[in-house]
Amino acid sequence: MSIATSRAAEPPPANASTPASAPLLAAQKHLLGNYRQPPFVLDRGRGCELFDTEGRRYLDMCAGVAVASLGHAHPRLVATISEQAGRLMHVSNYFFNAENLRLAEELCEKTGFDRAFFCNSGAEANEAMLKLARRHFFNRGEEGRYRIIAFDNAFHGRTLGAVALTGTPKYREGFGPSLDGVTHVPYGDVAAVRAAMGPDVAGILVEPVQGEGGVLPAPAGFLAELRRIADEHGALLLVDEVQTGIGRTGHWLGAAYDGVQSDAAALAKGLGGGFPVGALVLRERLNGALPPGSHGSTYGGNALASATARTVLAVIEEEKLCEAALKRGERLGRGLAAIAARLPGVCLGERGRGLLRGLILAPTVDARAALGRVRDRGVLLTIAGNSVLRFTPPLIVSEAQIDEALAEVEAALAETPAAG
Repeated sequence: MSIATSRAAEPPPANASTPASAPLLAAQKHLLGNYRQPPFVLDRGRGCELFDTEGRRYLDMCAGVAVASLGHAHPRLVATISEQAGRLMHVSNYFFNAENLRLAEELCEKTGFDRAFFCNSGAEANEAMLKLARRHFFNRGEEGRYRIIAFDNAFHGRTLGAVALTGTPKYREGFGPSLDGVTHVPYGDVAAVRAAMGPDVAGILVEPVQGEGGVLPAPAGFLAELRRIADEHGALLLVDEVQTGIGRTGHWLGAAYDGVQSDAAALAKGLGGGFPVGALVLRERLNGALPPGSHGSTYGGNALASATARTVLAVIEEEKLCEAALKRGERLGRGLAAIAARLPGVCLGERGRGLLRGLILAPTVDARAALGRVRDRGVLLTIAGNSVLRFTPPLIVSEAQIDEALAEVEAALAETPAAG
């Protein structure tokens, strides 16, 4: 019996008078059908738990795809948002706001960068990083230096510029000609990167772990080699830390795992703990690359988002959640490896870093059906690539919750037809 049904469901909130089917009918009628949600409606959460409109409980092991770093309804986050909303939310970037200036200072201190630009999402942060790299060389009189080396199987966002950088063809299909000046090479292949370099290359863009592509960590020494190649050619090393940053892999930045400092990095997801905020952080020497009028964001860096992000950073530091991500991640990884060993016809193994982990399913296993079985047992996960169950729980997840999730996942997969 699943954890979703074996425990008494919480009663719906006192004001929940709408039948559960009504929201689903509204979704079918009014939402753009570009997602494949299961047939329930989430209503509230606490910590690592979520509850739907019928009171069913789910253990959240995806955290909004690595977004809800402090879990749901964290008391300090709730207090910050409430207090800041009552004081100041938005004034635009025509004026400074105090919370944003404090956030810039604190984020730079934690990441080792010197400057920050704020936006609202990871795709926007990557777009800003792309524009930064190209404009940097334009300003130096090297107008022909605009090409970006990116990687097969990568994912950098859904906007047209970010899609062009994304090395997975299905994300570009049907949207017309792609942005010029992007060369994709195999992830982890140093020789391919060297072969693709030239005097027109402005930067190399890489994820420390390809999250959406299947939870693929960079091979040992790969990021360091990219740093060396970029320096040799006078190009920039650009790191997409949207999913790997803000403690997810056990460090403030995923590239720190390899001891590499990039020229710029894109951040989002866990930075706001559920509130939309993105950031581009960069070295001082790139500060003049985007002069006034060359780039901007109406909502980026607003006081409410900035105050929220400051609280996320403070809680992660005070509660040592980077260290916890390493420790809990090792426990999760060992547990996933054990499941794979016990179910060799269904699983091929596990991989990942910190609390970004993937359980690799056998090629003949229907990943979406497996995901549904896990969900039916009350555990929420996502699929990465075509055959990986991705685990990105809140950084506050406990050992007991990890063990609970592992048990339910194994029980669900034990009911999955084995490869053959």
